[in-house]
Amino acid sequence: MSGDIPEKKKSKRLVSIDALRGFDMFWIIGGGDIIEQFIKAVWNPLPQAVARQFEHAEWIGFTAWDMIMPLFLFIVGASMPFSMSGYLKETGGRKLFYRRLAKRFIILFILGIAIQGNLFKFDPAQLHLYCNTLQAIACGYVVAAVVILNLRLVWQIAACVALLAGYWALMMLVPVPGYGAGVLEPSANLALYIDELILGRFRDGTPYTWILSSMTFSATVLMGVMSGYIIKSGNKPAARFWMLAGAGLGCLAAGYISGIWFPIIKHIWSSSFALCAGGWCFLLLAAFYGIIDIAGLKKWSFFFVVIGSNALFVYSFTEFMGSYITKGIVIVMETMHPAVVAGVALSAFGALWLLLYIMYRKEIFIRV
Repeated sequence: MSGDIPEKKKSKRLVSIDALRGFDMFWIIGGGDIIEQFIKAVWNPLPQAVARQFEHAEWIGFTAWDMIMPLFLFIVGASMPFSMSGYLKETGGRKLFYRRLAKRFIILFILGIAIQGNLFKFDPAQLHLYCNTLQAIACGYVVAAVVILNLRLVWQIAACVALLAGYWALMMLVPVPGYGAGVLEPSANLALYIDELILGRFRDGTPYTWILSSMTFSATVLMGVMSGYIIKSGNKPAARFWMLAGAGLGCLAAGYISGIWFPIIKHIWSSSFALCAGGWCFLLLAAFYGIIDIAGLKKWSFFFVVIGSNALFVYSFTEFMGSYITKGIVIVMETMHPAVVAGVALSAFGALWLLLYIMYRKEIFIRV
């Protein structure tokens, strides 16, 4: 995926993006389990308000854990203004880029089926065609790339708004057969109906929706693109920081206000959810940019940069193992003291980080 791997000689402005990508991956590959167990070691049982942040909202609502997938998509978009300008300068220009775009889409989509769609079970009855984060990234990246290549900035912003507004209009105004318009239930909504209609028995059977939701996946990537433009702009670093923070607060306000009419629901990636998640993504990037690139406090971020430098590899590696790398340890040792569980899980995570560090030092970066 474009922009998820650093070049050998990378712009300093990208350090914060690399670190934020690694921060996101940290939670995906087991960091959440480690942190949760350490908290339990001193605060057990966890208060419901805290425990809830380590789980996805059941339907309507927003938790910290709901941020992981949107941040992944957002960071892909944030890297695009940097990576695409380089590709377009190469011999072949747009024609070559479109070929690469098609190749990335196909590889990521098939990889998503392999990771979460039971591709290697070789059983059509268990095959799921569209069910994974990498596939959402593939669709969002393609839409964002086409928008960037063919529209000026003001129309790129308009495209993002149109995707959000268009999705809201479809979900709230188009009737679902047998239910009517504006139905937003786990078992009845337009996005789910379209998935069932098109994917049929190849749907994953969860309340998560994918085909129509690709509109808002794309909007999330485009919000990331806007953040990349801000960082790449000629404005002073402090101005970039406040622009990122302002965009974040604006998206949060828009998300929570629009959530009154179109509830915040991650499972269908509602427009209000995309805005709220995008708002937090902008604010996180502002914080990382301010600390790393403005204040110059970079040493602490190396831990996350190592992870983020091989995001595709580490995500695929842990998923192919069947679950997050520490999940099995936590389950097997759940009767033990949380501090012991956390320590063992941290050791397993440390082994994975060491592998990533070796790859980083040897400049082995897995990309598509």
